[in-house]
Amino acid sequence: MGMFHYYDLNDTEAFVFDDYLISQMHEGECLDHDHTVILREIIKIHFENKSLVYISNRVKSYTVDPLVYKEVEKMKNLLAIIIVTNNQTFFKEAKEELKYFNKPSLVCNNLTDAIIWASKLVKDSKKEKANGNV
Repeated sequence: MGMFHYYDLNDTEAFVFDDYLISQMHEGECLDHDHTVILREIIKIHFENKSLVYISNRVKSYTVDPLVYKEVEKMKNLLAIIIVTNNQTFFKEAKEELKYFNKPSLVCNNLTDAIIWASKLVKDSKKEKANGNV
């Protein structure tokens, strides 16, 4: 897994690893356009010339503006979004939200599965680029 960078952004915590970013929103916050502006800055710093997967570790209750998904899917280096939750209500909500996102996505119940899938996506993307398929 290697080194990571940690950001405390008042409404969320972000953990940046080599191939993915894990975000953990605080209770009662709203994931909206303003939130994506801040995350885009972090992504620009750490992933400017490489692909990434965004992992939302949804352990707290918060609201999501579904238009955010249309906004972030325009990011060329964003391969996928994974939402992690073991709460059945959050799981159903996440499935509905991801209908607004037109790139690969996954809802799963643990970070291990999320990280495995994220790592595979990035590895496959690197292979495609190396083979000139992108």
